[in-house]
Amino acid sequence: MSISITNISKSYKDVKALQNITFEVKPGELFGLIGPDGAGKTTLFRILTTLLFADEGSALVAGFDVVKEYKNIRNSVGYMPGRFSLYQDLTVEENLNFFATIFGTSIEENYDLIKDIYVQIEPFKNRRAGKLSGGMKQKLALSCALIHKPKVLFLDEPTTGVDPVSRKEFWEMLKRLQLKGITILVSTPYMDEAALCDRIALIQDGKILEIDTPKAIVKHYPKQIFNVSANNMYQLIMGLNDYEHKHSVYPFGEFVHYTDSRTDFNPEELKTYLETKNLSNIHIDKTAATIEDTFMELAK
Repeated sequence: MSISITNISKSYKDVKALQNITFEVKPGELFGLIGPDGAGKTTLFRILTTLLFADEGSALVAGFDVVKEYKNIRNSVGYMPGRFSLYQDLTVEENLNFFATIFGTSIEENYDLIKDIYVQIEPFKNRRAGKLSGGMKQKLALSCALIHKPKVLFLDEPTTGVDPVSRKEFWEMLKRLQLKGITILVSTPYMDEAALCDRIALIQDGKILEIDTPKAIVKHYPKQIFNVSANNMYQLIMGLNDYEHKHSVYPFGEFVHYTDSRTDFNPEELKTYLETKNLSNIHIDKTAATIEDTFMELAK
């Protein structure tokens, strides 16, 4: 296994950041750690990249123990933290040369690995990193994380704050890197990005809720979901929450996702109830569950 984690726990005073985390990531796999801010994703990444000690448990990365063989791990992994952490007063080219020198290599030696990314930032190679756009900063950070040809790549919320086009391009780059045999562990709060991973772990409050392929996790959703809309979103949510048979209610784009506690749910009955709440233009339609729906159900 490229990554093997066994009963990792970590606390900060009274806050349990990680609680008995156990899972494995296969060689060449694109594995997603999916959860909201504060779920424990960054803490786990820092432990796996030898920047932080766990209170309990053990972990192997690229076959090396994160405590006893931390130097081997640092030469074997690439790490892209959530915040842009390169030297903002250095140019694009100077940053790349700096990180290549640290690892005893050069841009030319591993150019084949980063060329698909570098060609997009090469026109700005003489621009200071701090003056780049958000998307270009991420591409530069990824290039620097890859410059020494790591076996395992850690990406901590790499697309947070990046525009939709750059997000799409970034994930396309990850798929190409995966084809080159690099194991990728990526964390994200965006549920739509989870579907792009081979397998995902849903994490909340430092606990793993479920691990499986995105399709399998969605199939586990136990109820039929309905898209409900009306003329007033706020009154609709309040009305649904007051309905005696509701199981779950939460906003989902222009709709409210609703599940009923009964097996013989009648949409017309719900519509009649909502009309008593002075709502109009009510529509209730079946819809398929998403990873976000499954996460919300597991996190209840």
